[in-house]
Amino acid sequence: MEAITTALDSVPIGLANYEKQSIDSLDYLKDNKIYCGDARYLLRRIQPESVALSFWSPPYFVGKSYERTLSFQDWQHLLEQVISLHFPIVKAGGFLVVNIADILSFPDPSMPRIQADNIRNKKAKVTREQVVSAQQAYPEYNRYQLAAILGCSEQTIDRRLKNNNIRGGKYAVQRKVKLVGGLIDEWASRAGFYLYDRRIWVKDPAWENCQWHSLSYRSVDEFEYLYIFWKPGITLVDRNRLREREWGEWGSRAVWYIPSVRANQQHEAQFPIELARRVIRLLSAPNELILDCYVGSGTTAIAAIKEHRRYLGIELLPKYAELACKQCLRAHELEAQCDLGL
Repeated sequence: MEAITTALDSVPIGLANYEKQSIDSLDYLKDNKIYCGDARYLLRRIQPESVALSFWSPPYFVGKSYERTLSFQDWQHLLEQVISLHFPIVKAGGFLVVNIADILSFPDPSMPRIQADNIRNKKAKVTREQVVSAQQAYPEYNRYQLAAILGCSEQTIDRRLKNNNIRGGKYAVQRKVKLVGGLIDEWASRAGFYLYDRRIWVKDPAWENCQWHSLSYRSVDEFEYLYIFWKPGITLVDRNRLREREWGEWGSRAVWYIPSVRANQQHEAQFPIELARRVIRLLSAPNELILDCYVGSGTTAIAAIKEHRRYLGIELLPKYAELACKQCLRAHELEAQCDLGL
């Protein structure tokens, strides 16, 4: 691989316009490039049976800036489409690996609002029952007057009545929690893939050095899943890709302990390069093509460069596509220096 092959390409036509064109009228995407555009369009432009491994992490539907316009239905349709579009381009015996947190959380107005009454974190000893009793005795009083009677703040009155002292995300009130693994498996199965394996990535949580804890009985998430799907065909199992120690420590182990990216300054949802390098080394051979259709800041592509694989990256947002391109160029330069012994 040479540094000059890395380039940022923008797609001049949109997804809707593409539907009117035949694939014969378009050139296939070239290796060792980052393309800026919609994955649902660009995946159709990848040469069939050319991808040995596709490894990516999709939008998690947790409120990141780049996914706020998606409804839950939009999110499901997006991922199902992207997974389906992989089947023609992954070679027989190749793999599709999806990294995702196995839990979703979204508003559900039909759920009871009051879900937790955390007595340990209450600074005021006033209970909800006392507030309700005072409200019934003085129906004309507002929360400030009720607070004066009970000897607490007006915020305490509001919290006891609405129980709104629970954190956001899956810890907020009226949030429905749903496992995502079954959805991913269903969509992949419909496309023709088979669930081959799964790995658990245990990361150091962002709250490791503080006293952040859940305010309910719900756990604090500190791991994610890698769902590994196989396209029927001959898969070459080559244990020489890893050293004997590596096979024992992580190659044949279901749980991987890898520190997370603690400072997401370049991209708000980065995964560590070590995660991508392990997947690439385990499930592909040198010079094979690695795809990431949500390449973000370029982590998977950089890992592919370091492991002497070809890569192809797709990113919807121009600022991240440009960043990924620059980082790939830098990775190429560093590899070239290593090859020269500099």
